[in-house]
Amino acid sequence: MKNNILKNIALLAAVVLGSCSGDFLEYEPRGVLSSENVATPQNAESLVIAAYAGIGNDEMIGPLTSLWVYGSVRSDDAYKGGGGRGDVDVIDRYEQYNLTIPDQGDWMAPRTWTNYYKAISRANFALSVINSIPAEDYAEKTIRQAELRFLRAHSHFMLKTLFKKIPYITEELAQEEIAQVTNDVSNDDLWNKIAEDFLFAYNNLPQFQDEVGRANRSAAAAYLAKLRLYQAYEQDEQHRVVNINTARLEEVISFADQVVGGLERDFGNNFFDGFDNGPESIWAVQFSINDGTVVSRLSYVTGLNSPHGTGLYGCCGFHLASQNMVNAFKTGSNGLPLLDNFNDQDIFNTVLPNGTTPLAAGVTVDPRLDHTVGVPGRPFKYKNTINQSGDMVYNFSWARDPGVYGYFGNMKEQQAPDCSCYRKEGPFIGTSKNIDFIRYADVLLFKAEALIQLNRWNEALPIINEIRARAAASAERPLAAGASNIYNVGLYESFPNKDYAWKALKFERRLEFGMEGQRFFDLVRWGEAAEVLNAYLNKEKIKRDFLANAKFTAGRDEYYPIPQREIDFTKGVYKQNPGY
Repeated sequence: MKNNILKNIALLAAVVLGSCSGDFLEYEPRGVLSSENVATPQNAESLVIAAYAGIGNDEMIGPLTSLWVYGSVRSDDAYKGGGGRGDVDVIDRYEQYNLTIPDQGDWMAPRTWTNYYKAISRANFALSVINSIPAEDYAEKTIRQAELRFLRAHSHFMLKTLFKKIPYITEELAQEEIAQVTNDVSNDDLWNKIAEDFLFAYNNLPQFQDEVGRANRSAAAAYLAKLRLYQAYEQDEQHRVVNINTARLEEVISFADQVVGGLERDFGNNFFDGFDNGPESIWAVQFSINDGTVVSRLSYVTGLNSPHGTGLYGCCGFHLASQNMVNAFKTGSNGLPLLDNFNDQDIFNTVLPNGTTPLAAGVTVDPRLDHTVGVPGRPFKYKNTINQSGDMVYNFSWARDPGVYGYFGNMKEQQAPDCSCYRKEGPFIGTSKNIDFIRYADVLLFKAEALIQLNRWNEALPIINEIRARAAASAERPLAAGASNIYNVGLYESFPNKDYAWKALKFERRLEFGMEGQRFFDLVRWGEAAEVLNAYLNKEKIKRDFLANAKFTAGRDEYYPIPQREIDFTKGVYKQNPGY
């Protein structure tokens, strides 16, 4: 059960949430006069809780926690979905890589920029208060400083993966100095600035915290492993990977080894209510329901994405798995993925009159398919029925616009309507299920990736097999719900060479994190986005003609444009990304 910090976040959110005053970089929580007025340990504790709330204060049109728009739809994992291309058309432009104008109103990327800097402002304000409190008066001072610097680094990290060139804002800056902080710094220098905050957290946080939801040493170590992995792939100004830094890769391994965690027994536990803050959850944003506040601390960031027309959910049928994503789960007779030819033949591509899609005889799949994708005729969220009042087998009729986007749904981010974590507000769905930023599986694959790039692929073999063994043991829920016994997952006996190991690693990341919003950022990190996504589009547009004119432009589309309003506000201090 979630502990006091979560209730505190919900209560503080009702008191402290506010809107921007002037520019978002000058944001202070509403009701707070100045750091001098609140420089007491009791008030400092409240400000820390407010900073935690800040990283989860997202919305459907300004996401912070689930990056389904930026990392999933923008990749080969998923289509936008919804009621045609004009429905939330800014996401359609992202999907088409047709984003040459820096501002597209206040939806999506510009709103996300604002929301992250609001979260950074909360952390900085709390730091400015705590820094002024004598250590002898505040026993938790150093730990709280470490938590806040962790939160600040988290937000800057997320911004950097989206926009690349960002201003790094700290608590030492006076208001008049903030708008003079340039975003035009070297890639390596910016990574190091973020790393400094994570390193402070790593060196000063306890391994375990009494209250779940607070950052700890393992979370900082995991983030440092992730950051050094991204930093290892050195990019030029056109976003091309020009070098892989082996010293950074060694750091990835070192920090990954410091993470305390484990895999959930069943893969599906990570996406099912009742398993929040388990061994695999290394760093997650916390949500709650029935917590004593008026509206609870629910997540609505995926509120557009529930199945449409079911009578059980609301609207709006966004975030639908691509045919390419579905095909990736096929396995060969040895239970291994079809690394080179998985997309040669489609599966689940025939709809019967009863609205189901059978699997061709002899075809086997990885069970992670049924934890990731809603497939007509197969149980949805591991149920055949729900309270005997509604059919929970995914049906073709649940697709809102199958003529455009097909009929595959998303499973991981959904909860069953009879879940105590579930609330329907009008047409939109909110849940109290946490959203993981880093799972232990992620940490294992960070390490495996670094080992392979260091030509130590034999050491990566048991790590990848550990992930696959867990997948093989994760067929109980779908089978118990009545799915056919078509699962076949094998382990790699060996990696004959580095190229094979590298291909296996990349494929495993896709299967493990499908539709969790990571795929696009992996492709950019590896320097493969243009090659992989244009090959995907060339074949997928034959099946989905709404992609007929989509094209990824290398040197531009790896990152989003800096919002033009921010360039204007700083009078040109911020520099635009290439191509915009």
